[in-house]
Amino acid sequence: MNTIYLDNNATTKVAPEVLDAMMPYFGELYGNPSSMHNFGGQVGQKIRAAREQAAALIGAQPEEIVFTSCGTESDNAAIRSALVTQPDKKHILISRVEHPAIRALCAHLASQGYRITELPVDKNGILDLENLEKNLTPDTAIVSLMWGNNETGVLFPVEEAAHLAREKGILFHTDAVQAAGKIPINMQNNVIDMLSVSGHKLHAPKGVGMLYIRRGTKFAPFMIGGHQEKERRGGTENSAGIIGLGKACELAAGNLDKENTFVRRLRDKLEKALLGRIAQSRVNGDVTNRLPNTTNISFEYVEGEAILLLMNELGICASSGSACTSGSLQPSHVLRAMGVPFTMAHGSVRFSLSVYNTEAEIDFVIENMPAIIERLRGMSPFWNQAGQACNVQ
Repeated sequence: MNTIYLDNNATTKVAPEVLDAMMPYFGELYGNPSSMHNFGGQVGQKIRAAREQAAALIGAQPEEIVFTSCGTESDNAAIRSALVTQPDKKHILISRVEHPAIRALCAHLASQGYRITELPVDKNGILDLENLEKNLTPDTAIVSLMWGNNETGVLFPVEEAAHLAREKGILFHTDAVQAAGKIPINMQNNVIDMLSVSGHKLHAPKGVGMLYIRRGTKFAPFMIGGHQEKERRGGTENSAGIIGLGKACELAAGNLDKENTFVRRLRDKLEKALLGRIAQSRVNGDVTNRLPNTTNISFEYVEGEAILLLMNELGICASSGSACTSGSLQPSHVLRAMGVPFTMAHGSVRFSLSVYNTEAEIDFVIENMPAIIERLRGMSPFWNQAGQACNVQ
């Protein structure tokens, strides 16, 4: 049975070109890149080249890139640095739909005496910039807003939000883990202070990421140790991972047009077909201002976990917007923040595509999804045999 992988917002396959670039650094080229000798120095040269590739993807300067272990570390480093470099400020501004890397950190910081404001979103997952501006205070150390939502794909106006923060002298960070490599980003055209990227979301390996720090931004290191990364992140470099990330960034820059044409067309084809063939279904989130690869669709009166199990039997990989798989009966915090009805939120499925998906794969999913939903609704006490939703008391 072939695997049809439509869960690329969770992780991506390592591109063959990336794996080829990495392999020598697991074996014959094992030198420490910080060494004085040529054997290690040649590895250091490749890391410098990777830094240039990573910077080019987001329109940054190589010296503004700090390599990390993942997006979570990058997020933590950005926010903690803002607090350390501004010890008199105790307020952090985020949204209600941020990734757990931000929300869990802020919950922890709240227990340490910091004040956290979570901005709401509307039914389409859109952020109100006027409300954001009203919540900026002299005590605000940093604003952190994700660029592209991992569940719905909705894009936040982070460049505009960064301008509002800059006008009041407030640092601005964006978690661009889902956005990098899918939409054009040019840090020369905005005032964002810090930006997080994770390698495994753009066809690099797991265990490597990067944090963009705008030149001139005060930064206190999260990882303290040696002189690596210009003393902004201690620890011996993950040479193979960094070199792989650099290659992945180069590939992503070359695939931006394909992401926004071919991948977008496949996504739209899948979405249109499922909405047309399956009654009581809907898209969660703004259908215009979103990532080109993502659609989050709810199927009323069925459980997302059950949908995924039947999809899995056919070799189709996707994710549920519901937290049922973690043992919770509550829908995802993103869909709850958007006010998605309970009977819809529990039956949500996120399909996230990549440049490696094919037309034939999308056709297979379109052909089989209606039967999956029909089978599950046939077992639902809230769905009668005529296929119409019953009233829920």
